[in-house]
Amino acid sequence: MTKKFLQQHQINFVEHNIDEQPEYVDQLKAAGFLATPVVKLPNGSAFSGFRPDRLQALA
Repeated sequence: MTKKFLQQHQINFVEHNIDEQPEYVDQLKAAGFLATPVVKLPNGSAFSGFRPDRLQALA
């Protein structure tokens, strides 16, 4: 749903698919994330899960 939201609102993003790029799993775990999706914002902060309230701020 996060990806769909970003596409629908024409928000540019870079996707790292952990199924296709498993090296990102260790990076996410090291950052304390246990679930996907993880969205890293331009200011460096990050959050996980579908958060339309946070995503809307990017639109």
